[in-house]
Amino acid sequence: MKTRILFLICFLSLAVASTRAADDAGLAAVRAADDQRVAATTGSDAAKLGAIFSDNLRYAHSTGGVDTKTSYIDALTSGRLKYISYEYEQRNFTMPSPGIALMTGRVHVKTKNATGESESVLGFLAVWHEEKGQWRFLAWQSCKLPPAKPASAK
Repeated sequence: MKTRILFLICFLSLAVASTRAADDAGLAAVRAADDQRVAATTGSDAAKLGAIFSDNLRYAHSTGGVDTKTSYIDALTSGRLKYISYEYEQRNFTMPSPGIALMTGRVHVKTKNATGESESVLGFLAVWHEEKGQWRFLAWQSCKLPPAKPASAK
């Protein structure tokens, strides 16, 4: 009986370690995919964006506008929307289920559109979905945040 319990404990320990390693590898792959997305977004690279974005992309801007894969790529490549800079202040990943990764955090963006340049700090939730063995950008929802207060002002 003790041998069976010891075997079961060892088996469960290996299963947990294996799951953690798979999650770590998955999170590293999602982080790399997001780095590629940011580079393709700031570079207005239609081919790379097309490969990274899910066909079912729903991109909800902090302004309230919503884009699909086609309309967002068109906005970025036509020059109607240009990301001048894109700097994460915080970026966290979780994997709530196989093939799904959630990314949350804060990002400081500088953009340019028909009305001029703007600068914002956004809180966001992004969803990544594994499609045919590749992590694809499925959804984005963001809102404008007030600038962080200096430590002395708290």
